[in-house]
Amino acid sequence: MFGWELPPENSGGLGVACLGMTKKLHQKGVDITFVVPRKKKTMEKDFFNLISGDIRYKEIEFNSSLSPYLNPESYKSVLKKENNIYGKNLFEEVERYRRCAAKIALNEDFDVMHAHDWLSFGAGIEAKRVTGKPMVAHVHATEFDRGGGNADSRVYKVEKEGMDAADRVVAVSNYTKNIIAENYFIPREKVSVAHNGLTYNRNQNGKEALKDLKEMGYKIVLFVGRITLQKGPDYFLKTARMVLDKNKKVLFVVAGSGDMEAQMMNQAAELGISDKVIFSGFVRNEKLDGLYKSADLFVMPSVSEPFGLTPLESLINGTPVLVSKQSGVSEVLSHSLKADFWDVEDMASKILTTLENQSLKEALSKNGQREANGITWDKAAEICIKIYKSLLFNK
Repeated sequence: MFGWELPPENSGGLGVACLGMTKKLHQKGVDITFVVPRKKKTMEKDFFNLISGDIRYKEIEFNSSLSPYLNPESYKSVLKKENNIYGKNLFEEVERYRRCAAKIALNEDFDVMHAHDWLSFGAGIEAKRVTGKPMVAHVHATEFDRGGGNADSRVYKVEKEGMDAADRVVAVSNYTKNIIAENYFIPREKVSVAHNGLTYNRNQNGKEALKDLKEMGYKIVLFVGRITLQKGPDYFLKTARMVLDKNKKVLFVVAGSGDMEAQMMNQAAELGISDKVIFSGFVRNEKLDGLYKSADLFVMPSVSEPFGLTPLESLINGTPVLVSKQSGVSEVLSHSLKADFWDVEDMASKILTTLENQSLKEALSKNGQREANGITWDKAAEICIKIYKSLLFNK
């Protein structure tokens, strides 16, 4: 497997998904060698062989700070903090990883390669070229998701090249499969859907946050995610304005960081609600659990969300959710509220109704928690194993 990150050294959901997938595959008898750009001690896992260029292939000096959510502009800022072994731009780094992958593939024993998202597709292609072994391209997000409907032509080219070269493509939802078929012109029969599962410790240790504010009678509405166009933080704030017009005792918490963070702070001020919006920054582990527990409702207003793990995390902490209909997770959740990301009036109405109706909130919480705990990686792992066997044995 070619990937980019693993918890706790992760910047988003891709690493979480890769960890959940590999752990379940291992439990089902699959031996996995997982390749990452940079290996850190905190990434050590006892259920697969973790290798990286900087540890085992020092002669090619592959040791990168790439993130699955970097764009060309973000890469420039990262480059300033690093030394000069890196490519002059993000795409040179992707090409360097491709070359590295050929040497790694020739030195490893494997039957199938499985590449996660566009930054590793080139690595998968090159490994396939030098070994002749089959390749699976796993699409967790497309450039159309990250760009809110607008795609960088250079990233699109890499994505399409990877999907064309792959023997099979795995999409994390039917929503994503439709994008792959309609925008990348990949035959539908080549694409299998394997919904993500819950990669989370069921025994939550986080203590409820914001207790003082809740004791003062405030209701809490929570947003967790990268503060970027794809996640719809601007729609979250527009919805907040409409809710506050009806109920002043509501606080909106934005947990995360991203390229739109300053813009969102300014937008909150322009909307006159900066005193009712808390920007907590990036939060993880027990502190994130505490935020989930403190919230009366979790909202995911994503413009385009291939899957979306945060609603599941919220539900297992006992907090009901309102999710965008433009998301993969909406396909597997029955006990949740749903709305189009752009329909702020509908979102505001559903938020107000939930905050004012305790029986509705409790029903969504209880049934949603039970449903979320049943969404595991078992089915996704079985789908991948079936694909591997079909590629190896033509079954």
